[in-house]
Amino acid sequence: MKSRILACIGITVFTALAMPVRPEAQEQSAQEQKPEPARYTVMDLGTLGGTYSFGFGINNAGEVAGAAATSAQTDGFAATAFLWTKRKGISNLGVLGPPLFPACPTCNSGAAGVGALGEVAMGSEIATLDPNDEDFGQWDPLNPTHRVTRGAIWRNGVMTALPNLPGGNNASPFWINNLGQVSGVAESEDDDPTCSIGPNGPSEPNGLNGPNLKRGFLPVIWGPDGSIHRLSPLVSKGDTVANAFTINDHGEAVGNSGLCSTTGLPPFAINFSTASHAVLWESDGSVHDLGSLGGAFNGASSINNRGEVVGTAQSPKDGTNHAFLWTRQTGMLDYGAFPGAAATVVGCCHTNNDRGEIVGFSVEPANPYGGRALIWQGTEPKDLNDFVRDPGPFVQLTGAFSINDAGEIVCQGVINTGEVHACLAVPNSGAALDESVSPATWQLGSPMPLSENARELLRRRLGMPWR
Repeated sequence: MKSRILACIGITVFTALAMPVRPEAQEQSAQEQKPEPARYTVMDLGTLGGTYSFGFGINNAGEVAGAAATSAQTDGFAATAFLWTKRKGISNLGVLGPPLFPACPTCNSGAAGVGALGEVAMGSEIATLDPNDEDFGQWDPLNPTHRVTRGAIWRNGVMTALPNLPGGNNASPFWINNLGQVSGVAESEDDDPTCSIGPNGPSEPNGLNGPNLKRGFLPVIWGPDGSIHRLSPLVSKGDTVANAFTINDHGEAVGNSGLCSTTGLPPFAINFSTASHAVLWESDGSVHDLGSLGGAFNGASSINNRGEVVGTAQSPKDGTNHAFLWTRQTGMLDYGAFPGAAATVVGCCHTNNDRGEIVGFSVEPANPYGGRALIWQGTEPKDLNDFVRDPGPFVQLTGAFSINDAGEIVCQGVINTGEVHACLAVPNSGAALDESVSPATWQLGSPMPLSENARELLRRRLGMPWR
């Protein structure tokens, strides 16, 4: 993540120290400034010795945060937080342990985002079992660990636990902005009977159950000093729970808000969401409903420094989930569905950059890879695979999960051995749009052998009923 490291650090330090200014000219809709998709070279970010990895967030220096399997983690869910840089490659960040907590060699962790100075926001299990037998972190929905999940900051090799809300035991960060503010979700101290969707509650056809929750969850912002600030759900609509996904450099955060019975807790229980409101929290903490496309489910996943919000919402046009763009001038606009997709998703977090580029993924039960990575040019999603000039070892890019202001995309894909790896798609100059960019030996997206383990891993991760 640090090619030309001194220059990158200089740029990001300046960004962190100088709060971006939004002149009136920047308030215009991103529709007018969407760039043409570039051609991309795809880099395999590797693993921590295991067979799978997932990338979640990228900063403007190209540093990637994610989770990857070690040689001892083999079930498709178990993973350990990593930081990947262009200078050092992939590094194991470990889990929360001594001196604050007992050692836990079998605990899981995952890194959500990287700040301007290389600090990493992450979630980690600790050895302590949850006193309410909850499965807040959902590290393995098929075999819940019921361990406590804590938020943490990794900085210069030292991991520091973030505080919980008073009376709560669990928390998960989702993003960190250039000022060191972290957005996420934390358990409240209040019981919520509608949250009890555990092993005896609803499950999807693939056998995934929702987490066993007793208490509700609330959106939070951790300050650069580690202090925790509680945000409010959309109480004017009767909502009781919410998630804060992305926070921009103005302190504006976005997420979803609803009832615990209809609003899923990320990561995997988000698939249980049937009705929620897409919301924006101003820097003063006030919350606003962003509207809908006419369906019951709406969720905002990312906001850039221009104040443009993207997310996913149910559309009555075809009953599937569509991507949307929201601005203060236009309200919520339908940004389309990928043909044949059961859902077209702009996921968490920081999936739109300040240049107006948007990334996401499709969920396609009939697709042997489960879906594909998407990029938006204008108001319609396009297959990112069609713009790849050099795919490296990747047969298919199945998802895109974060994009920085240089247009570098954190992605996920299936490599030619059938394993699922995190990747980085780097824009470059190359062939004209009508020129073939596929290698002569095999074509990106062609049916390559996909191991049953990889197929099961994708099915579980996407919460899909296909096999």
